[in-house]
Amino acid sequence: MIMSKKNPVDQIPDEFKSYEEAAEFWDHHDTTDYPDVFRTVEVSADFQKRIYEVEIDEEVVEKLRIHARQKGITVSRLASELLRQQLNIAR
Repeated sequence: MIMSKKNPVDQIPDEFKSYEEAAEFWDHHDTTDYPDVFRTVEVSADFQKRIYEVEIDEEVVEKLRIHARQKGITVSRLASELLRQQLNIAR
């Protein structure tokens, strides 16, 4: 009869020196090996808006950046405003 022997689990450090160190640790460890460390929490979220990604040609993005900088707004805001105008969508 072959018995499988589970490898000992590394202890979670009290503190990580950086996000990278924490990421490296969890890249090589499984949270299910630490059932006493984690607890279930109830979360409620109320998403107010959705954001979508749209692929845009490079020359269009460059023009958007120039115009957005002149207006003092973000490229995303300018793109949304221009699309609203083009599609006759009131804000």
